[in-house]
Amino acid sequence: MDIEEDIKALQLDSSEDTVLVNVEDAIPDEAIKHDKADGEDSVMEEERKTDDVEKSDMPEDELRDEAHPDLKPEHVEPKGVSGKESSPPEDMQVEVEVNKKRHLNVVFIGHVDAGKSTIGGQILLLSGQVDDRTIQKYEKEAKDKNRESWYMAYIMDTNEEERVKGITVEVGRAHFETETTRFTILDAPGHKSYVPNMISGASQADIGVLVISARKGEFETGYERGGQTREHVQLAKTLGVTKLIIVVNKMDDPTVNWSKERYDEIESKMVPFLRSSGYNVKKDVQFLPISGLLGSNLKTRLEKSVCPWWSGHCLFEVLDAVEVPPRDPNGPLRMPIIDKFKDMGTVVMGKIESGSIREGDNLLIMPNKAAVKVLAIFCDEDRVRHVGPGENVRVRLSGVEEDDLLSGFVLCSVAKPIPAVTEFVAQLQILELLDNAIFTAGYKAVLHVHAVVEECEIVELMQQIDLKTKKPMKKKPLFVKNGAIVLCRVQVNNMICVEKFSNFAQLGRFTLRTEGKTVAVGKITALPTVADSA
Repeated sequence: MDIEEDIKALQLDSSEDTVLVNVEDAIPDEAIKHDKADGEDSVMEEERKTDDVEKSDMPEDELRDEAHPDLKPEHVEPKGVSGKESSPPEDMQVEVEVNKKRHLNVVFIGHVDAGKSTIGGQILLLSGQVDDRTIQKYEKEAKDKNRESWYMAYIMDTNEEERVKGITVEVGRAHFETETTRFTILDAPGHKSYVPNMISGASQADIGVLVISARKGEFETGYERGGQTREHVQLAKTLGVTKLIIVVNKMDDPTVNWSKERYDEIESKMVPFLRSSGYNVKKDVQFLPISGLLGSNLKTRLEKSVCPWWSGHCLFEVLDAVEVPPRDPNGPLRMPIIDKFKDMGTVVMGKIESGSIREGDNLLIMPNKAAVKVLAIFCDEDRVRHVGPGENVRVRLSGVEEDDLLSGFVLCSVAKPIPAVTEFVAQLQILELLDNAIFTAGYKAVLHVHAVVEECEIVELMQQIDLKTKKPMKKKPLFVKNGAIVLCRVQVNNMICVEKFSNFAQLGRFTLRTEGKTVAVGKITALPTVADSA
């Protein structure tokens, strides 16, 4: 393969308004001559040079990661950059899809102290993302705090407040991979004070792992009214987590000792509740016993000597086998912004719900209608040229200041922007109102929809749905009680970006919370016509 032809192909591609480094300027003449003479090694040399150019473009912390590979989790590197660039854009898309493993977001949910962070830490250790030295450091740190069994959780709970209290506050993120799939772990907080953080974690997830503690008394606390096991299951279903893996943790505890009776008791109590929350237990739910602290039944199956009655799969096998609905890489771009920061420009973080992003794309941020250009895309820790739906990415943009952005703004295509509204019609299911409250026009609550958290007011109850016939009742309701399904008009103070549930389920489902409790879940059925034409 002639290196000069390759460079010409690169220049042709870069002329299409994409921000690419001019490789010819970056590679000295001698290197090009040497490559020509070198025959077979020319392609490898070219790729190495291009990588060097990319490194010079990297921020300092990325370069530091490159210099210390052992401090950085292992990730699948994208194929040689020159190979990707020299193909035309439509081929490039197909090539990226074929070469990359599929990507899934897994959220760990469950009652406080069920062992979510410990399982997350153990998974990273077993998949080789954390070295033994780091683990020894965490063990010593936990021992100094008289909390020896917490050391695994320190891998996921990184700030001091979380370590001292032993509870997760923010949604922890980490990456690991199996032979067929790349996973992003979202470690959600279990404490009831941090449910809003759990909502933001679950709204990005494809599958959920509900962690239940088998220890005597702990399962009961989480499952009783007011326990987070119940609330998290209902929220996960509302937020679009269609597949649920239920891991019964702490099976090694002296009060349990891998008892089949305890495992069966927990399963028999959970199944009716899961059904009532809307899950198809046979198709979408799987139960398995594990020990997060010991790592039993995570990467390898349980030995008969430990647990003679269990012959099913281990967690890694179950995660690998999960099937999620395909996403449309050619649909209109929708990426809700969950975080933003400054780093050689404005960087936004989020999960691409639909469509694809390429370096050099001209896009729009709604609702403030800011026209932006994509300067760079980072997927996990790697810089990439193109990224499809379902990926968690960081995108560096020009044309907008960090101060002008808020969580819940949406990065979208210029041709088909997302509607921005202050009012919409929704079908609501009332779960559990606070003691003396009645649900009527004028009811105020906090609305959670994708990354948006906004105060809202119910301005009109339009129709009540008959629970038996599933059809609207003739009489217009003045108020409704627990369990009712009602069609109503919802108003918010500021412009928010949402879609109809039928068009984009992930951007059209929401929860209403008040005073720290989830009172209703719903889906958007209609948007004002002005917003559609905007």
